[in-house]
Amino acid sequence: MSPSTPATRTSNTAHNPSAPNSRTDGASSAATTSRPSGAPTEADLLDFVRRTAADRDLVDSLPLDPEGRTWVRLEGPGGSEAWLIGWPPGTGTGWHDHAESRGAFATARGTLTEHALAVRLPASGWRTLELAEDLDRSRRLAEGGGRSFGRHHVHEVLNESPDTHAVSVHAYYPPLPLIRRFSRTGAVLRLEQVERPEDWQ
Repeated sequence: MSPSTPATRTSNTAHNPSAPNSRTDGASSAATTSRPSGAPTEADLLDFVRRTAADRDLVDSLPLDPEGRTWVRLEGPGGSEAWLIGWPPGTGTGWHDHAESRGAFATARGTLTEHALAVRLPASGWRTLELAEDLDRSRRLAEGGGRSFGRHHVHEVLNESPDTHAVSVHAYYPPLPLIRRFSRTGAVLRLEQVERPEDWQ
């Protein structure tokens, strides 16, 4: 699926859309990470997802499925990967990260809840980790709310409403090279799967 030819997909499983340097105020921490000249910053990605989430015609054009999430690929700024995603009541992504990509997302309709870990996980060499205390962060993003995050951000995103669809816009730069998916039982985080772009496009 290319950015120039948006397609819609439905899935009952989590998909890419949607770190210690994550920011809760939406501000950019790009100064602390290297990036190619001209590449979009976290602030650029946040501005894009907020503006796109405010486009009522685009948001209303997304087909919604009561059984699973739907998504459309968008043209993101500066070569970033972007998605418009529909969330039926009670759906979520499960715990995952975005490898080396920075990102941002904004809620266009409804309310989303994000649970995140304030920790940078090792890039490789582990299957199970025991998390220290006080790493959990949670926030609710109502319509118009957005946030950006840095590389290696570990989170899950949920539509906890029992009866209302949510819609959101997500952007990542560089385009996602992979997503690591985790299961969690209490303080124990287990690496379950590594997905690559061909798995969700």
